[in-house]
Amino acid sequence: MSHPPVLTPYRDSSPAASSGRHDSVNHRLTANRPRRPVENDEYASFARRVLRAYARRIATGDIDALTAMTDLSAEIDTAIGQAVTGLRSFGYSWAEIGSRLGITRQAAQQRWGSPA
Repeated sequence: MSHPPVLTPYRDSSPAASSGRHDSVNHRLTANRPRRPVENDEYASFARRVLRAYARRIATGDIDALTAMTDLSAEIDTAIGQAVTGLRSFGYSWAEIGSRLGITRQAAQQRWGSPA
């Protein structure tokens, strides 16, 4: 999954913009999260390569490792839950999280949100 490019803020240099008009953005409601440079794409690619190699190993006759591989599925679900919890505590909305996962905000909140 690729991440959207970081956009630079638009600066209106027209005469109307410099006429002393008040900024209408409510900064208390607009998230201003700093973006840290991370290598998520490379790290995710590495994890995929490891998982595929493990599957090839099992496919060549290591049947005992099949159980361990299914345990990885539960670990991945737990890790996704922790990631979502962390993103929520960092200030991301359910809509932002859901859009990255290809689901609605309601579906994301129902799956990973706290029970009411």
